[in-house]
Amino acid sequence: MTMPSHVRVVEVGARDGLQNEKTLLPVAIKIELIDRLSATGLRTIEATSFVSPKWVPQLADAAEVFAGIAKKPGVSYPVLVPNEQGYERARAVGAMEIAVFTAASEAFNRRNINASIDESIARFEPVLARAKADGVAVRGYVSTVLGCPYQGEVPLADVVRVAKRLHDLGCHEISLGDTIGVGTPGKARAMLKAVASEVPMAALAVHFHDTYGQALANILACLEEGVGVIDSAVSGTGGCPYAQGASGNVASEDVVYMLHGLGVRTGIDLDRLIDTGAWLAQQLHKDTASRVTRARTGG
Repeated sequence: MTMPSHVRVVEVGARDGLQNEKTLLPVAIKIELIDRLSATGLRTIEATSFVSPKWVPQLADAAEVFAGIAKKPGVSYPVLVPNEQGYERARAVGAMEIAVFTAASEAFNRRNINASIDESIARFEPVLARAKADGVAVRGYVSTVLGCPYQGEVPLADVVRVAKRLHDLGCHEISLGDTIGVGTPGKARAMLKAVASEVPMAALAVHFHDTYGQALANILACLEEGVGVIDSAVSGTGGCPYAQGASGNVASEDVVYMLHGLGVRTGIDLDRLIDTGAWLAQQLHKDTASRVTRARTGG
């Protein structure tokens, strides 16, 4: 498989990034963040999550944020929904793309949402049915694909089974997430190849956290296998509340810099992305996790 000539970067900072940040941002700042991201050339920007505010206080304002952002033509703004109630809230403000989530690890699902893998999928099967009827696109997340904080190694067969199940249920794209950032390039490549034997590569995305500093190397290994969609978060925001020491998502700025250096097109204005990441770090009162932004701004 040869490296793709074009990669779609899925920006998850406004949802997956912010939901694990301690600094609570006001609605206006979240809207400005997404509008800034829309101006960079990104085509997919995950906007928010319609989960219970009790579980994720940072995203309690999901409806206000989604209603307030300027929807740019040609850009999709998916939102995460955990169940039918979340789906109804998302649809009430006009969401046309949603995401559902489960894990490849039984132990992680049990600790995270108090359900088995099969039970977690059964919970959102009605959501998928309604989305299909409503013409709403659905993305599926599979977390802990390269390791679990509770059970350690996660069998490849489990990752493949869960990814295939989501694809069979109607998810147009499956994002494979190394939630705690323990993966290395050889394992990332083997995992992707295994899943691609059952799910078309064109329907797969990769989602790496940079806990052990391996995210870019893992992405490169997956690019060499032909993956064409990469999740990342501007300024490297986030983490995983269930995994001790798990740092944020790989920084979008660093991913785009690497892709452009490889001659891979993204359609993204890197300078605007860097400016947005630096601005977001200021709002969060923390240093950016992006090496590229630090190098460019001296921060």
